[in-house]
Amino acid sequence: STMETHPKSLDGSEKSPESKDLITSNTASTLCISSRSESVWTNVPRSKWEIYHKPIVVVSVGGAIFLFGVVVTSLSCLIKTNKNVYKMCGPAFLSLGLMLLVCGFVWIPVIRKKQRQRQKSRFFQNIKSFFFNR
Repeated sequence: STMETHPKSLDGSEKSPESKDLITSNTASTLCISSRSESVWTNVPRSKWEIYHKPIVVVSVGGAIFLFGVVVTSLSCLIKTNKNVYKMCGPAFLSLGLMLLVCGFVWIPVIRKKQRQRQKSRFFQNIKSFFFNR
């Protein structure tokens, strides 16, 4: 219907309501296509690993860096040579690891909340399509 007819100019010089509707629907479909995660727009169920793998990796890397920072910091107390290098690098790795740990642990509840909202929106879309597509 309206998607087959393309307006002559997309810069907004035409003031007809049809061209404005077409521009907005075109933008919406472009956003839908260029979306980073396809699963937002499709109803394909995802496994727990697919949902939570990024925060799990961030937490794991953060934990490893944090432990490395603990080792380097404790080496600065034990080893007498190059003590300044250990004293500078140890706390840097500690803070970087702690930052990644916190980011990963905060990311998990954010993803859970997003999943709940997505399920609610799917539920309401199904109800809406049930009533309006008759």
